[in-house]
Amino acid sequence: MLPTLRLRLVVVFALVALTAAVSASGIAYWLNRDAVLTRAQNAALNDFRKAMEDNAGNLPRKVECQQLREAAGKMARSSQNYQVLLIGKTPDNGPCAAASNEDDFTLGDVPGELRSAVARKRSLDKANSYPYHLYWQRVTISGDPYLVGGAKVIGEGPTPTGYMLKSLAPERDDLNSLAWSLGIATALALIGAMLLAQAAATTVLRPVRRLGEAARRLGEGKLDTRLRVSGTDELAELSRTFNDAAASLEHRVAELSAREASSRRFVADMSHELRTPMTAISAVTEVLEEEQDNLDPMIAPAVQLVVSETRRLNDLVENLMEVTRFDAGTARLVLDDVDVADQVTACIDARAWLDAVELDADRGTMARLDPRRLDVILANLIGNALKHGGSPVRVSVRTEKRADGDGGDDLVIEVADQGPGIPEDVLPHVFDRFYKASASRPRSEGSGLGLSIALENAHIHGGEITAHNAPGAEGGAVFTLRLPRDARGLADERGSGDEPGERPDTPGLPGGTDAEEAAPGPDSEQGGEGRDEQGGEGRDEQGGRGGRGLGRFRRGKREHGKSGRTDDEHDQHQHQHQHQHGNGGEGMGRGSGGGR
Repeated sequence: MLPTLRLRLVVVFALVALTAAVSASGIAYWLNRDAVLTRAQNAALNDFRKAMEDNAGNLPRKVECQQLREAAGKMARSSQNYQVLLIGKTPDNGPCAAASNEDDFTLGDVPGELRSAVARKRSLDKANSYPYHLYWQRVTISGDPYLVGGAKVIGEGPTPTGYMLKSLAPERDDLNSLAWSLGIATALALIGAMLLAQAAATTVLRPVRRLGEAARRLGEGKLDTRLRVSGTDELAELSRTFNDAAASLEHRVAELSAREASSRRFVADMSHELRTPMTAISAVTEVLEEEQDNLDPMIAPAVQLVVSETRRLNDLVENLMEVTRFDAGTARLVLDDVDVADQVTACIDARAWLDAVELDADRGTMARLDPRRLDVILANLIGNALKHGGSPVRVSVRTEKRADGDGGDDLVIEVADQGPGIPEDVLPHVFDRFYKASASRPRSEGSGLGLSIALENAHIHGGEITAHNAPGAEGGAVFTLRLPRDARGLADERGSGDEPGERPDTPGLPGGTDAEEAAPGPDSEQGGEGRDEQGGEGRDEQGGRGGRGLGRFRRGKREHGKSGRTDDEHDQHQHQHQHQHGNGGEGMGRGSGGGR
């Protein structure tokens, strides 16, 4: 209800001041009221008693009404300004009521209880020396307060009884003025308390605000943030503690950053240094593979093992280099207008997965994306589904309005398999690097980096990949890729190229490796093999260098031939696919999939 500390301080100060002011004002009012009324009452009653003694006490036992009237008028001329009513017995024993002003004061204005008390004779004892006493009562007549008092003259025989009526309106007006004054004083005290609370809150909250701002900058990564410390109070001690914590954190982060940079540099240097011998080894293994049918049957299995392990090692090196680029922040987008249905079809066709994949996509769904990176994502997701799930794998493409309501559209691609699904304890880790669900198969064909690389490629587009199991009896794993249909905003932020075939300059990788040399071409890291975590089918290597690229291309032709295509047909398709994805670049293309 009170969201800010300043507001809470002001409210608390105001409540305390209001409570104190109201209490003090109330006590002062009631004390003054009692004093004012008691003083006015005592003065009037004492004057009335003396007037009764001086005037009514000297009247004869049998008195004329005119005498009573004259005595009443004389008594009313007192400085206390009250009305007098005298009641006595006439010589013929008739009652007589004489008032100083019969229009303003009559016997009907005297309460019956007061008349009874005045007329009652009390027995005499040690505690009571007089048979009659003076009594008074406050009454309200026509909305105005009055004091009514009465007494009986003490003596033998019938003695007169006198009553007085004094208006308390002046005292009431004085008390009302006092109440207004106290109310104004209370309001001023409340305002003063709120101003003091505001000043106190400012004094207290200014260091707190500075501390919050410093904490925000520290959270943004500005580890050199420090607070200026002055004074010796608790807030100054808190500022010193913050500065000490920030200094310790900066030192610790610097150490961790240095270690991380060293680790990334080591991986990049290692991957780059391995690439040169791997190129030569790959060329040799390609030749051995081409000549495998002519080899001695005794050494053919060994040759096949060397070939497969060489490819696996080469894939791992390429994956490590791609991961290094993501970690170093040198990965960039090269955008082009892409027909998503054609892109998915080309990805499937290039890897000879047409018979195992069902595509639900409408032609004409255009998106401005990096086609090379989209192909990497698709190759990993579909290949992973084929290997760990089961065919047919269903790929569906649709567009959706963004949830943030900015008016843009998202491209949504779902890859669903027919397998048993992903265990619940594995789901949170499917995109982790080097994660494999089965500890008993640590030497599987995949490196466990494919899905991680796919996720990084989605992130660089500003998208996301999620995994879950399909509900119901069908089961199966479902990977959902969500990308913005237009990634130009992210490309501008990252300084990426926005023209087809344009590769932005990127800083050199650790160890002196030039990014242009180390980075794969448009089809590298994605173009074809689909071997890593994907079951080793459809090795259509694109964009290779020299003899190595040729050797892999020939093998791709032979494997396509196994799926029912002629070599000529595959030559033509391979040329079209390479042209569509913008060939050029170094390294063999491949589809990598993370282990499940």
